[in-house]
Amino acid sequence: MAKRRWLPSLRSLVTSARRDTEAKQITWSGGYTSTSYAGTSNIWSTEGRADGWDIGRVVTEGYERVVWVYKAIDTMGKHASRLPLEVGRGLTEDGEFEEVVEDNPLLRVLNGRANPVETGPQFRKRLSAQILLSKRGAFVEVTRSNRGTITRLDLLPPDRVIPVPDPRGEYIAHFEFTTLHGEVRELDPERVRWIRDPHPTDPFSGTTPLEAAGISIELDHLSRLYNVAFIKNDARPGGIVAVDTSSLSDKEMDRLEARFLPGSEFAGHVSVVGSGPGGMNYVDLAARPREMAYEAAAQNAKIEILGAFGVPESVTGNASGRTFDNAEQEEYGFWIHTELPHLKLISDAFASDLGGLDLSIRFDTSTVEALELPRRKRRAEAREEWNAGLITVDEYRRRAGLPVFDNAHTRALWISPQKAPVPARPEDAAALGIAGPGAPGGPGQLPPGQAPADPNAALPPAADTSGDAAAAVAQARADADRTAGPGVAAAAVDAARASSTLNEGPAAATAAVAAARQAEVQPPGEAAAAVAQALGIQAKALPGEAAEAPSFEVTDTDFDRGNAAVAVALAPLFDRQEGVIIARLRSPKARKGTPFWKDDGPSDTRGGTAALDIDRIVGTDRWLEEIDSTLARVLAGVARTTAERTAVAFGAAEPPALASGAIVALVLDAVAAAEQTARGFLDALSTLLAQGQAAADDVDDLVALVRTTFTDLGPRAAATIAETAAVATVNGATDSTAAALGPDIVRTWVTRRDDRVRAAHAAADGVTLPVGTPFHVDGYPMRFPADQLAPLHLTINCRCRLRYRLDARP
Repeated sequence: MAKRRWLPSLRSLVTSARRDTEAKQITWSGGYTSTSYAGTSNIWSTEGRADGWDIGRVVTEGYERVVWVYKAIDTMGKHASRLPLEVGRGLTEDGEFEEVVEDNPLLRVLNGRANPVETGPQFRKRLSAQILLSKRGAFVEVTRSNRGTITRLDLLPPDRVIPVPDPRGEYIAHFEFTTLHGEVRELDPERVRWIRDPHPTDPFSGTTPLEAAGISIELDHLSRLYNVAFIKNDARPGGIVAVDTSSLSDKEMDRLEARFLPGSEFAGHVSVVGSGPGGMNYVDLAARPREMAYEAAAQNAKIEILGAFGVPESVTGNASGRTFDNAEQEEYGFWIHTELPHLKLISDAFASDLGGLDLSIRFDTSTVEALELPRRKRRAEAREEWNAGLITVDEYRRRAGLPVFDNAHTRALWISPQKAPVPARPEDAAALGIAGPGAPGGPGQLPPGQAPADPNAALPPAADTSGDAAAAVAQARADADRTAGPGVAAAAVDAARASSTLNEGPAAATAAVAAARQAEVQPPGEAAAAVAQALGIQAKALPGEAAEAPSFEVTDTDFDRGNAAVAVALAPLFDRQEGVIIARLRSPKARKGTPFWKDDGPSDTRGGTAALDIDRIVGTDRWLEEIDSTLARVLAGVARTTAERTAVAFGAAEPPALASGAIVALVLDAVAAAEQTARGFLDALSTLLAQGQAAADDVDDLVALVRTTFTDLGPRAAATIAETAAVATVNGATDSTAAALGPDIVRTWVTRRDDRVRAAHAAADGVTLPVGTPFHVDGYPMRFPADQLAPLHLTINCRCRLRYRLDARP
């Protein structure tokens, strides 16, 4: 189509408006605040409300002349310029893209260079300003290559672009753009992105804050102009001149009035006139300065202008008179109610240019600190709910945008004030150590519905803590003669009374963990001999294997010696704890105010009806710290011995440094698992004491109950801890060392191949995988047998091991 050239002054002669339609003109004085409306010839209208908007006067008299208009538009435009756009797919709960597309042709022009004369940020700032200033909106011409790739974006002057309606009923036939030389170009609608804040009734018109703020803008300008003129004229106020008109003609009156120069530009000007026979009087109106109440007028105009744009004064840079919280809240409100909708208006205009229906575009606001306010509040509220025991650790991490751990501890509710865990799943109860031995989900029990393949994989059933407490007390009385005496427990009681270690702080476990990280740590006490003996074990080759093919396999002896080292270390801890609990039961402080107080006489009123403080008497946390500190040192020695043997078997002088961190981690895992079992044992004892004190006659009955519990349940709990911790430590240390030695080592899962092997382990028997690749046992990944990160029913009393060798394949 040939291009047409028209002089701009002749364009009004070729309008599509019907000449027989009555035209109505509605005009407000005050510069660019006027608007015009013409009749319509179809349902979409032709020249609508936006045609009377003089964008040149808007820029000159509003944006360039009134400081608050400039500052509001500049503030909004700078954010549109500063923040880059991003393209992606899907949205997370926090509104972030699940997948970000880095390379998109649209981003190269919007974030890079929009056209030869301006960059993407410059283009976006001008586009933002035109949307806010132009009632017609902003027009962006899109240029594509022969392959359809966007190569440039040009912002067209809105006062020289006219959307032409389609007479056939379509929305727009084309856009007409008049160049500076008077050349008219017809642009296809697919090449133009028309961006505007939509008008509620006229689809060919947009809205701008300057319409509502027009009078305030004029008021701000005129009040400033008045004040400037007043200052230039010596700041003299106006007045009234009274003259004798009897001797003055009309011509002289006109001349006299002209001498006083009315108008704001002559404010404070003093004129000198002659006095006739009748004289002249002058009344000064400056008794109280009222120069148009400039300060109040300017303040009101500022509030109305910034209110129309939705930009608080604190966001423009002046936060005086506001507290920090108020200024922060104002900035957050500005982003939520003003800036984000404005940015979305811009980004959505280019959604059709992304090249994919599943792609979305938006401004990257991740660096906007004000938008972190609701996230901070949500995290603070979530922390309070977690401290109150209302949500789990995993739920808090989801709200904080962090990955969840999804294990028994992080799924459980931790009820305040003692932080007692409430499991989310039945199978989590054993891992949390809150179910008694023999109870469903407790230590030694498989999940409901699953029959154990290994009859000895579970602990023997414990005493029924939900039964009649009186029967338990009676049984304890019957066993009193057997459990009393000058044995280990009695000696421990005497030692406990005289011992000062009860006053030790809770730092023992922390010190033990730190000690476990040291290479030269040796197991303490009676466990030292067993571990020292284990240090002398030498690696051996498998029968039938060539000497030049290094291999290594842990044996029953390795497990037994590790088991013995842990058992020797636990025995005095169990005996000592029994003595400590008995000593606390007999102490006057624990019995004061309870029915177990023995009165010294009629005047002794220290008895009462209160219940014993079982939690304080049992002292679970203090005892668990002692177990943690002891096991950390013992298992560290077992792990180091095993790592050295593994390294020697494969020709290394010592374990690689890479294995140290993994070994420390698996030792801590084994200690944590042991703590859960020990906690379950003491929880069962606490339940028995809480129920038994109602049926007991005196404290001796409770003492007998403690001795019976430690005699019947203590050895089982200690044996479970020793066996599970030893197998996990030996297998874990071997696997970590082999993984650090090199990827050419493979290992094979080996079971005892007897009728005690559980079905899940039997299915893994003979499976060979490279080091570092977990075995999949019953649907769970396991790094090695007795891996403490696996469910309890796959690890407790596990006797499996791994056979390691070099992979001979090229």
